[in-house]
Amino acid sequence: MFAVFPHGLRGRFLVKAAGCFALLLSSAHATEAGFRQMTVAGNTADVKPAHFALYYPTPDAARVIPMGPFPQTVAINGTPAPAVKGLIVISHGTASTELGFAALAQALARNGYLVAGVEHVGDTWQDQSMRTTPGRYFVERPRQVSRVIDTLLADPPWRARIANGADGRPLVGALGHSAGGYTVLALAGGKPVLSRLRAHCEREAELDPVLCKLSRSIGTDPAQTGAAADGQEEPVQTDPRVRAVMALAPLGVPFSASSLASITLPVAIYAGDKDTFLVPRFHAQWVKQNMRGDNVTLQIVPNAGHYAFMNTPTMDLPSPDGSVAGDPLGFDRAAFLERLAQESIVFFDKHLR
Repeated sequence: MFAVFPHGLRGRFLVKAAGCFALLLSSAHATEAGFRQMTVAGNTADVKPAHFALYYPTPDAARVIPMGPFPQTVAINGTPAPAVKGLIVISHGTASTELGFAALAQALARNGYLVAGVEHVGDTWQDQSMRTTPGRYFVERPRQVSRVIDTLLADPPWRARIANGADGRPLVGALGHSAGGYTVLALAGGKPVLSRLRAHCEREAELDPVLCKLSRSIGTDPAQTGAAADGQEEPVQTDPRVRAVMALAPLGVPFSASSLASITLPVAIYAGDKDTFLVPRFHAQWVKQNMRGDNVTLQIVPNAGHYAFMNTPTMDLPSPDGSVAGDPLGFDRAAFLERLAQESIVFFDKHLR
């Protein structure tokens, strides 16, 4: 059956269809992941500039590039495809790196997305200074992601490539691991209450020991911050440009139940059932049980630890919860990451339209 359109509507449909065809065609030819780095300037004198890793579809040949413990299979400064399906920002965990999610970033780029791996200045493997400032940790992390989005949308060549939704706004999604999972949920509307984290660790330190030991350095002492003492939500800014979120092994216990209930974006949560850093019952499951409707899903990954969502580093990297390279006996991280990459593509293809 052939559809019959009024003349003006038919014209608009054909223009939109032609644009979709051009995007599909460009993605079909751009089969590798390009890579380059960009910088976010500090918006005030006391804010350090940050770098972020940019992955994008390219027709150029990729090769393995050593980058510390996380080699990348990319085309350095490859020619960008003329159009991308959307922008995905990736937020790393505490004391980590923007290069640790190569499998996910490169798969998304090869499948037509512009992907920005955010460097969280003050919470990287080189510098944990942000963790010592009470309250600032939870506010600044999502703000840093928003600055990366600002930077790319203010850059004419990159902004011109990012597809828009029916509302004319750019299609933006976010993916985060651990503290990065907290970060992307905060962008979606979650609000932390520092006294919740403190009370949790007073009650459950034996059952959530790694997080509770670490939390002493990120401002949970009520003598240090009024917000922690009186139960108020921290003044975290949501980012309405973000339309869909994947939270991997997220830090979830600080969120207020009411703020989680207010999130309306599509959210996919993953957690490993062997995660001892952020025990799922207190974090991933707390987030899921307080969100409403069918916009949220939770997958508990059998036999997976906390670092199952990162590429396996080429060297032993210690962490508060053992080696980043370590997995429970019998867990195949490479196979899981391949599956997760495909599921992330399906998720963002569905929700970024």
